[in-house]
Amino acid sequence: MKKFNKYSMFATLLVSAALGLTGQIALAVEGGTVNLGSAGNFVILAKTGISTTGTTAVVGDIGVSPAAATYITGFDLTLPAASAFSTSALVTGKVYAPSYADPTPANLTTAILDMQNAYTDAAGRAPTVTELGAGNIGGLTLPAGVYKWGTGLTIPTDVTLSGSANGIWIFQVAQNLDISSGAKIILAGGAQANNIFWVVAGQTTINTTAVMNGNILDQTAIVLNTGAQLNGRALAQSAVTLDANTVVMPTSAAIVAPVVTPTPVVTPVSTPTVTSSSAGQTVSTQAQTSTTSVAPSANLIALQARLVELQATLRTLKAAQAAQQGASASAFGQQVRAIAISLNEGSRGTSVTALQQFLISEGKGPAAQALGKNGATTYFGSLTRAALAEFQAQAGITPPLGNFGPITRAYISAHYQ
Repeated sequence: MKKFNKYSMFATLLVSAALGLTGQIALAVEGGTVNLGSAGNFVILAKTGISTTGTTAVVGDIGVSPAAATYITGFDLTLPAASAFSTSALVTGKVYAPSYADPTPANLTTAILDMQNAYTDAAGRAPTVTELGAGNIGGLTLPAGVYKWGTGLTIPTDVTLSGSANGIWIFQVAQNLDISSGAKIILAGGAQANNIFWVVAGQTTINTTAVMNGNILDQTAIVLNTGAQLNGRALAQSAVTLDANTVVMPTSAAIVAPVVTPTPVVTPVSTPTVTSSSAGQTVSTQAQTSTTSVAPSANLIALQARLVELQATLRTLKAAQAAQQGASASAFGQQVRAIAISLNEGSRGTSVTALQQFLISEGKGPAAQALGKNGATTYFGSLTRAALAEFQAQAGITPPLGNFGPITRAYISAHYQ
């Protein structure tokens, strides 16, 4: 365990140092932004259907083609006679289907083709980073660039996309994209949802209450589970499924200029004032200032890429630590079995420490993880009580009050030999 902690600290220091040096550098995106064409006029566009349950709120136009309007379900559409679009109380915008009046059928055909072309374009971009985090990028902060995975991509915890308003992010995923419940894609430093492209060959699933930013170009289906939010576009080559979601078209304009290099450093160079005297007259040469541009160092760009790798390495090390803690759960359980007294909030001593170590080693929920971040002490506080109540609930001990007594001791004795 000590060996891991040393490596973890070393990796953390390297990541911090790299961030300090290269926090404003974006990895080059060849070809600039992805041109969505007329597909960009839609917040949701699908080929086989769009469905919703619950109280969904969509801001922007939605459309389906070649499937008929009957494959737009749950929206209670209103279609005036000979109209090119219908409306819904759930949509702040217009709803389009191929059976509506001209020019809707032709426009939808073009939009679907543009969507497919955009997918092909984005999926074919040369990557700047590959296989980051072995398909798990939870907790990372990523600069603009093209990221590619030959597998699926999982986002179990918050991910931050940090860069300027000109930054472009392209995520190429060969299988499924899965965003865990409550996880968020956070934008920092001016990053724009319009300039983020999730290019997914498999299904995209945004789980309960998760928050997604960016345009999803999916070769199959896009599913938003209950309460999930999308600030961007859902462009699916099959269906889009909603469940009491909020889907909003990005308000900022797409940035079309590619991010090729970091902003050059401008260094002022001054010419000193020269004063001369002739025939009793003083002549002064005014100081002049010029600027020189220092070309960005290739080493800095390489260091930014190295930063991303180090973040992934740090996550792997943390996973190794969690595995070691799991192996220690039984040992800590044996220590807890030996606790002969009852413990509750306010208790102190080595028995509290043993209980905390056991709960941290279990690490099965957010309360235990929060306790782990604080570390084991000799004081039974609110963090310990929450973690213990979480353990009791998972073990089926009722009521899960977060107090340690004969019932909890008996359960641990029976299950941790």
